[in-house]
Amino acid sequence: MLINIHPLLSPELLHALRAMGHGDEIALVDANFPGTSNAQRLIRLDGVTITDAASAVLSVLPLDEFVDVPVFTMEVVGNPEEVPPAVADLRAIVGDRAACGTLERHAFYARARTCFAIVQTGETRLYANIILKKGVVRS
Repeated sequence: MLINIHPLLSPELLHALRAMGHGDEIALVDANFPGTSNAQRLIRLDGVTITDAASAVLSVLPLDEFVDVPVFTMEVVGNPEEVPPAVADLRAIVGDRAACGTLERHAFYARARTCFAIVQTGETRLYANIILKKGVVRS
């Protein structure tokens, strides 16, 4: 147990977040995402919603302030302007901290493959996927 560390941040996830450097990316994905076949490092948070996972990760992970768009979600296939409920919730969690971009489904998969880690949640809502670019930790 640690003080002021969100309880959803497992030892494996905390290790990955600490090991990431400035500019590294982490993908938080839903239960339908092909995590095992796409991840360099797969961390499972079964039974956890994407919004709870994102809130926990963002409680310790600064977003990159040196890029225009440090956050990406997945576009709806055939309707890239649609904002699914899970994406709206993720954007609300990110809030004013960073601009959120979108990526077409296969572009999202390709970018996720280059992420430092993929965190697979138990989220069952569609399009509940987000990529976060780590910023610098200021003292």
